[in-house]
Amino acid sequence: MPSVCFYFQVHQPFRIKKYGFFDIGEDHNYFLEEGEGNLNNKWVMEKVAHKSYIPTNKLLLKLLEQYPDLKLSFSFSGVVLEQMEKYSPETLKTFQDLISTGRVEVLSETYYHSLAFLYSKEEFRKQVDIHKQKVKDLFSFTPKVFRCTELFYSNEIAKEAEQMGFDGVLGEGIDNILGWRSSNFLYKPKGTERIKLFMKNYRLSDDIAFRFSAHAWKEFPLTAEKFARWVSHINGSGEVVNLFMDYETFGEHQWKETGIFEFLNVLPKEILKNKDNNFITVSEGVDKYDIKDEIDIPYITSWADTERDTSAWTGNDMQKDALIKLYNLENKVLQTKDPEIIDIWRKLQTSDHFYYMGTKSMGDEVVHSYFSPYGSPYDAFISFINVLNDLKLRIENLNLNKF
Repeated sequence: MPSVCFYFQVHQPFRIKKYGFFDIGEDHNYFLEEGEGNLNNKWVMEKVAHKSYIPTNKLLLKLLEQYPDLKLSFSFSGVVLEQMEKYSPETLKTFQDLISTGRVEVLSETYYHSLAFLYSKEEFRKQVDIHKQKVKDLFSFTPKVFRCTELFYSNEIAKEAEQMGFDGVLGEGIDNILGWRSSNFLYKPKGTERIKLFMKNYRLSDDIAFRFSAHAWKEFPLTAEKFARWVSHINGSGEVVNLFMDYETFGEHQWKETGIFEFLNVLPKEILKNKDNNFITVSEGVDKYDIKDEIDIPYITSWADTERDTSAWTGNDMQKDALIKLYNLENKVLQTKDPEIIDIWRKLQTSDHFYYMGTKSMGDEVVHSYFSPYGSPYDAFISFINVLNDLKLRIENLNLNKF
């Protein structure tokens, strides 16, 4: 009996504006706000909300009413929730309506969608705690499962998640790691005692997220009936089909004109036609299924690019330099005890800033430039470093004024 576990990531960063050398010491507004250029944060949020979030939420709410067996899981970065509150409260209300059904689970992650795990475990834990409180405040929900930024996963991340009290953790189902194993079972991370690992079925997930509108794909067009048949074929060789993807898949990455909403509208019906199929949330999967084997992943994996590692954010010298300079400020930032300075420093940790600095080639480059407000990765780096230098000046001035 394969249980379909739909998990959606909802995230938008506070994008940094083009910030020049001569802005240092003069301009303390770092983020792209309304009227400050193309792809400003308000414009992007409203665009994605009306193309993706609102219509998909309305459709899913209808489907949840229509199919009592349908279950869904989401995680939201704290920064996207902030932007919903600021720019699109009607969008936040539609997510609250979904979660209030009792059949939609919210997962935990870092509030600032950051790479803190790589550079500061203490900062990482603080951001997870801040995120928990935000989810409780907005959705009256306490997460039981952890999903690290960009689906980062390793033995160490699993151990950290277990120590923080989570029952489950998510990772990418990479072939050379799984070997003879299947992503359609739950696993025990090496070095842990009780936490369970859910591994993304990347083929079926990417069939929807990336290949749905690809006319050159041999399976085009992808129908709900065809996809449900693929899910049913897992009967006897798997227990849970983990379909993990960005929520913007619906309406933004795959436009309405591709037929993606019609596909989603019919999909629950087609999957449930087979009486052996059902839907579960991630935490329900923890309760329902046993661990099949222990799996050892000593290095960090992700769901990005062809390498499925951290190179999308740390692969070139610009990215490494920006990250080291940023996290080297940690002690000085926290010593200020200034909420604004601390919040800005944390917003600068959002993974997208470093993703925009990526210099990969061909298909990966297209993805890295999506929703980037910069003309090139070098422009992204220059703006980031200039902002960081201004923040350092502000910290120095705050410290001088204390004496």
